Amino acid sequence: MTELARPFKMALPSFSQHLDVLKNCGLVRSRKSGRVRTFRLEPRPLKTVETWLAGQRAHWESRLDQLDTYLADLKEQKR
Repeated sequence: MTELARPFKMALPSFSQHLDVLKNCGLVRSRKSGRVRTFRLEPRPLKTVETWLAGQRAHWESRLDQLDTYLADLKEQKR
């Protein structure tokens, strides 16, 4: 954990709390061997988010395309 926390400017207990949140969400797993705790990223939960975001992106790109078409039509009507 100390090695992971090194690049961040926060106290080790605060960093530990952040890791606990990630563990509770299933985004990381930890294993303790003696005094050393090793963390591993679990990307599977991120796949769910990625799928949801892709759907949202497609929806909003479609809506923005519709808005673009509508505004272009308004501009043509004013000419």
